[in-house]
Amino acid sequence: MAIIDAIVNFRRFLKRRNHSPHTVKNYLNRLKHFVVWLDVPLEKVTPVKVLAYIDHLLDKRLKPSTINYHLLSVRQFYDYLSHEEGVAVGNPVRRGQALRLPKPLPRCLKEEDLTTLFGAIKRPRDRALFLVMLRSGLRVEEVANLTLEAIDLTRGRLLVQHGKGGKDRVVYISSDSHQALVEYLQLRPRAKAKQVFLVEKGPYTGKPLSVRGMQKRMEYYARKTRVTVSCHHLRHTMATQMLNADADLATIQDLLGHTWITTTQRYCKVSNLKVQRDYYKAMEVVMHRTLPE
Repeated sequence: MAIIDAIVNFRRFLKRRNHSPHTVKNYLNRLKHFVVWLDVPLEKVTPVKVLAYIDHLLDKRLKPSTINYHLLSVRQFYDYLSHEEGVAVGNPVRRGQALRLPKPLPRCLKEEDLTTLFGAIKRPRDRALFLVMLRSGLRVEEVANLTLEAIDLTRGRLLVQHGKGGKDRVVYISSDSHQALVEYLQLRPRAKAKQVFLVEKGPYTGKPLSVRGMQKRMEYYARKTRVTVSCHHLRHTMATQMLNADADLATIQDLLGHTWITTTQRYCKVSNLKVQRDYYKAMEVVMHRTLPE
């Protein structure tokens, strides 16, 4: 099979698997880098050759996580050739070849930083979209894709459609984010776009506000307040605050849309208030049992 035909068929395979256009594009782009770098036929690639490719990517100063994504794309392509196309070829990308990654704890904002940040956000649109991130735990892409019909102000909930992994879920609206949404929607200009948050100035007025547009707004407020913050920090903060308020871990998992509970459990390591309360509560029992009166 010609390499171009194989890649075209692989693209169709990814689309049949219901991968998002963004994911398909990334898979093919990384595969293209590998094919262009190769100096041997695909069926002649060995694990040693893959190690040389890793060295090539390291020389380009790519991050370990990025290199692992490159390896994942190549591995998936070889799996496709073997299982879907019936090509007699072994997979040269071994699971043990992935680079080890650091596992930093999720970063959340202190209460005083939240007060400073939101004290500077006066624009109704920005206040509404960032409060939705903070109170409902939405990813920035989910906020950018949020539509008017997905908002149920009466019941106080949002329908997140096609979240990460193509999954839908229901999240809830706090009283302050409810008020911010109402204030923004009253001022929101009429437009054909179904998305909630729109560009308000310039040639793209009335068009949906992009992910990058939202990130740039957060960068603006971060500079203005000198608070180190990103959109994703708001999501981390919501999870940590709920855990500190003794919300069940499974509840937080559902609200954040995590597939694995182990992902949500990472917040336990930064939820110092809950650990602190549990420690002193347990220690009172221990001391009462072990020390004489």
